[in-house]
Amino acid sequence: MVVEMKRSSDNEKSGCAERRQAVRKLVIIAGAAAGAGLLAKRWGTGCGGVDFEKMIERMPENAPPRWMFTNITAIRENTERILERLEAERRGTVES
Repeated sequence: MVVEMKRSSDNEKSGCAERRQAVRKLVIIAGAAAGAGLLAKRWGTGCGGVDFEKMIERMPENAPPRWMFTNITAIRENTERILERLEAERRGTVES
């Protein structure tokens, strides 16, 4: 019986040690995540002053980022035109 008592006591200690280790890992991970978040926020606010349109305009004509910017701009313009036509058609059918 004494041996069984020791084993259960050892299991309790190892369970407590496992819980402590899990809590330590959680605290370390939470600290690292909070630190990464603060760094991202700090660096993110520094990029607010960059004018991407001017930066793209300075690139050569054959630069892939400039192609993407040009294509995205064209898509936005086409989408705006399509939406304007659809709204005009809807207003025309609603009024008559």
